Amino acid sequence: MTLMELQNGLCQSMENGTLMRVSRILYRNPVVVFGGLIQFDTIPITDEATEEAVAVQNDIDVNDDIAAVYEGMNSDSEEDFEATYEAGDEDEDGDVGVEAAVENVVVRPSSSQPMGVPPFMCELDLDAMHAPEFPEYANRGIVDPEDGEFRIGMEYRSRKSVVAAIRSFTISRGVDYDVFESEPQTFYAKCKMYGRGCDWLIRASLIRRKGCWEIRRYNGRHTCTIGTISQDHSKLDSDTVAEAIRPLVESDPSIKVKSIIAEVQSRFNYTISYRKAWLAKQKSVALVFGDWEESYQALPWWLSVMVQKIPGSVVQIETRPLYNGNEEAQGVKILHRVFWSFNPCIRAFRHCKPLVQVDGTHLYGKYKGTLLVAVAQDGNQNIVPIAFALVEGETADVWHFFLRNLREYVVRKDGVGMISDRHESIRAAVNRSGGDWQPPRAWWMFCIRHIGSNFLRAFKVPHLQKLVVNIGYSRTVEEYNTNYKRLEERGEAYARWCDAIGLRHWVLAFDEGHRWGHMTTNLVECINSVLKGARNLSVLALVRATYYRLNELFTRKSAESHERKRAGFTFSAFAQQRIEASMQQAGNIVVHRFDRRNEVFEVRETTTEKVLVVDLARRTCDCGHFQVERIPCRHVIACCANQRLDWQLYVHDVYKMTEVRKVYRFEFTPLGDPESWPAYEGPTLVANPAQRRTSKGRPKLTRYLNEMDSRDMRGPRICRLCGAQGHSRSKCPQRAGPSGAGS
Repeated sequence: MTLMELQNGLCQSMENGTLMRVSRILYRNPVVVFGGLIQFDTIPITDEATEEAVAVQNDIDVNDDIAAVYEGMNSDSEEDFEATYEAGDEDEDGDVGVEAAVENVVVRPSSSQPMGVPPFMCELDLDAMHAPEFPEYANRGIVDPEDGEFRIGMEYRSRKSVVAAIRSFTISRGVDYDVFESEPQTFYAKCKMYGRGCDWLIRASLIRRKGCWEIRRYNGRHTCTIGTISQDHSKLDSDTVAEAIRPLVESDPSIKVKSIIAEVQSRFNYTISYRKAWLAKQKSVALVFGDWEESYQALPWWLSVMVQKIPGSVVQIETRPLYNGNEEAQGVKILHRVFWSFNPCIRAFRHCKPLVQVDGTHLYGKYKGTLLVAVAQDGNQNIVPIAFALVEGETADVWHFFLRNLREYVVRKDGVGMISDRHESIRAAVNRSGGDWQPPRAWWMFCIRHIGSNFLRAFKVPHLQKLVVNIGYSRTVEEYNTNYKRLEERGEAYARWCDAIGLRHWVLAFDEGHRWGHMTTNLVECINSVLKGARNLSVLALVRATYYRLNELFTRKSAESHERKRAGFTFSAFAQQRIEASMQQAGNIVVHRFDRRNEVFEVRETTTEKVLVVDLARRTCDCGHFQVERIPCRHVIACCANQRLDWQLYVHDVYKMTEVRKVYRFEFTPLGDPESWPAYEGPTLVANPAQRRTSKGRPKLTRYLNEMDSRDMRGPRICRLCGAQGHSRSKCPQRAGPSGAGS
């Protein structure tokens, strides 16, 4: 039968005296998805037999578990958007209610998750991420007449495009309209002042034989005037703004809300509220990078394909059961934690410095969480991210999960150093590692910036913070003793606080060279800055951003290292600069040989009369630079020149261009069209409902929330006047005058 016959038949079958017209008929099509679950796509029935799949809820063959498990979490109301992105405090006491009963949950399919690659995912230039100027937007595909008015017969490719054109026209003219009829095949609107001085109306309809929408009726220009002047427009809603700023969000999802307000004002000549602009940004991010709930379901599929396409890559997923009341939902799991590392990064670490720096950064998306990052460095000071993890927060269990996988799959060599902050959860994880992150297999060291912050927080003496940092940077025992004595003279309690840390954990002179001169986690912070925009995205978009950005990094650095090697350079640019500087300073050094094997020398600097010992066999120099960076210092260069020795023998292999090229030798593989990917076999993953942000308001930026590592680092009350324990400055005896009264 024809569609008209079907519509008439349905009307007749409805025993209702009211005049009715069937405007839309939907068919529920069962589809088998993850884990054997059945979901239904709604397909509109038309006379052209076109199908337009719209995802709906699952509800059969799983004892209605899934249908009861996620409702209320997927609302797209403005109130929910406003409540979504508030950054709250993380739970420091372990798991955050993972196995708590969850009610009213609906799992939605992930077939619409976008798999395109916006420019942002490949962007490595931080300055370009915050471009002050906005590109001009292309027209929506319709060339309007010069006067901007509609004409009967104008064609549009879809209902959405014609409504958008009418809305844009209304906003630009400063007028408004009411929708008189809105059907799947017709859109009819009239001016708000229709019948009261203005006869403006417009009607557009779907023309099936042309496959487009066409303006069928138009009364011409508005003849009304706006009685009041408003800074905003009723038709300039968050959806319209979201579509307008889409090119900006594709380039930088962390774009400032103030920039969005300025762009809207420039384009539409209206000043929207901060809330509307912020809400539009969130909707635009969802349009470009995917819906949050669907991204959780698509994540394991993408990761499984990635591992197949790039063999040797590692993915470790931990899940938790999802409950509907007291019963466990079948075929659905909560994504608890995920660790991933790409094979090119795993191979790259073998040719980097044997040093890894780890840190965590908070996510600002719809769900709370933390991104953990491990970073290495090649012989040219280039950062090389080697592993990532999405976790619920920074707890002992979380760090144990990350460090265990990092050690098992990525950092497999012994004798490595690890730099992190002094978070007690990391300490607990290191102690639980079974020696994996303890000597002699590894050396755990602290970030000196965190130590300086902890000291300042404990004693409130900013003028001594720099001295504490200088102690950490001491390259020789003599330098350490000098700085330590200066601190002890200012208060014994300060020195005792430093003693409790442990020398090898933070002082350069006692780390046995495992730091390679790196004192902070700045490399990881650099990665945090690179991923700052991605921290607002859904989980799948964030993981894909790491994939495409690392591919861009490896491609660029591989080309750079190849060009340098082809140009005839033996060492990296960093090492070459260090060596050339040492050669320029080696001319004012007098060398005395102390053994027949040409291994031990005594050198004297003529400018300072300072005497130092150089041991080429042990590769040490009293200045400390030789053993820290593994590059000949000026004293070693002078000894080699004096005895006609080849100084290149004392440059570590990691700085040779042959080794730097090996870092980027392995390439990333394109994943191809998702339509060709194999089906995913496994449970459907959903977000932890307890991790969803619920408090109202705009996001509050957080930075190093974990710097206050633990309360025991604050130390006892210390007098800032005399440095003694047990009293404050206001009650210090030294403040008392001769008569005993406070002076």
